[in-house]
Amino acid sequence: MFNFKNIALSAALGLGLLLPAMLKAQTDEDAIMMTKKNLCVGGTYMQNSWDHYWEGTFKRSNQNIGTVSTKSVMLMGTYGITDKLNLVVGAPYVWTHATAGTLHGQHGVQDLSAWLKWEALDLNVGNGVLSFYLLGGGSLPLTNYIADYLPLSIGLHSKTLSGRLLVDYQVKNFFVTASGTYTGRSDITIDRNSYYTTSLHLTDRVDMPNMASWNVRAGYRSNWLIAEAVFTDMITIDGFDIRKNDMPFPSNKMNSKMGGVDFKYTFRKLDALSVVGGAMYTFSGRNVGQATAWDLGVFYVLDLAHKKAKAHNTAGKKL
Repeated sequence: MFNFKNIALSAALGLGLLLPAMLKAQTDEDAIMMTKKNLCVGGTYMQNSWDHYWEGTFKRSNQNIGTVSTKSVMLMGTYGITDKLNLVVGAPYVWTHATAGTLHGQHGVQDLSAWLKWEALDLNVGNGVLSFYLLGGGSLPLTNYIADYLPLSIGLHSKTLSGRLLVDYQVKNFFVTASGTYTGRSDITIDRNSYYTTSLHLTDRVDMPNMASWNVRAGYRSNWLIAEAVFTDMITIDGFDIRKNDMPFPSNKMNSKMGGVDFKYTFRKLDALSVVGGAMYTFSGRNVGQATAWDLGVFYVLDLAHKKAKAHNTAGKKL
């Protein structure tokens, strides 16, 4: 499946007020692996919007900004180094817009993200297959965009390193996948020499809090169709709340709980081609927008080994 859910738009694991949406690339949160020397490439269009947000734990709207929307096009690729080890990369171009007030939207190339995904172990358990994956990833900004302009910045401009443990259990065509991720974020520099959080800081450097998340998905997985329900909980470790009637700040605590659905359909007569999509809703949060998001993408598998190009899952079926 194609799910880069928050590796910042690419990899920062969530931009809170800016991007609590879905970010998709292949196989960083699911149990699908590319076959050795196969390359899956494509793109996804994503859009989210919100007109209410949580200022700390207080839910409110703000007529000075109206409805804030974020659109992005993410280009992605997944390469099978081996059948058990995949490389996943992606980079988005992002647009932001507010329907009211004087703040201008931003646009530009955001962060380059990369994951290494290793299928470490699979076991026959009961009537199904239990599989364990280890993932390591990171991101870095590709342009000098402005981070201190939330909620209309295109990103947080922090370098990140992430580690993830993923467990998948599949019985026939039905599966459950769970994962937990920890992300460390580097300090950033902003275009002012002092700022206030819970105290005055006479510096242009901002200490960015690290983040953690967990994800559960369950549904149907076959050679031609994957359909799943998804729940994601993102937690900022440390950070502070938006002050009353103030703008958000990059080092705010940004927590969110999101639920939704995803699908992937592979064409039977052209099985290297697939369409992916989904929708998500932020139903609980802290210092984030209550966003409704959707995405749609197209991907194609190139057989660099001159064999039939396929992806495979933990049950050994070709997808």
